[in-house]
Amino acid sequence: MQQSTPPITENQTVLDALNRCVAACENCITACLHEEHVQHMVGCILLDRDCADICALTARFVARGSAHAKHVMRECIELCQLCHIECAKHNDTHCQQCAAACKVCIEACKAYLG
Repeated sequence: MQQSTPPITENQTVLDALNRCVAACENCITACLHEEHVQHMVGCILLDRDCADICALTARFVARGSAHAKHVMRECIELCQLCHIECAKHNDTHCQQCAAACKVCIEACKAYLG
């Protein structure tokens, strides 16, 4: 089944949000691993990893115009919401930046889905 793909510029907003979320999650993971009490950050790290991976996968599906992009994106929204909630609990700058990136990503994905 061949799907006609819109020009990449039409998807640029969601692609940018997904890629910024990947970067914020990866940054948060690295910073959390350097925290003095890293064991308290395990939940955050695990969600960051899942969120970064699903956002990267979703960006690839959107970029190639996959017929499955919207299905993957719904999973992406769910993980971004969980990551946003977890990171928002922590006062560290990297966690707050990650929570903000997740929120922007959620909004961009919802807009893409219509």
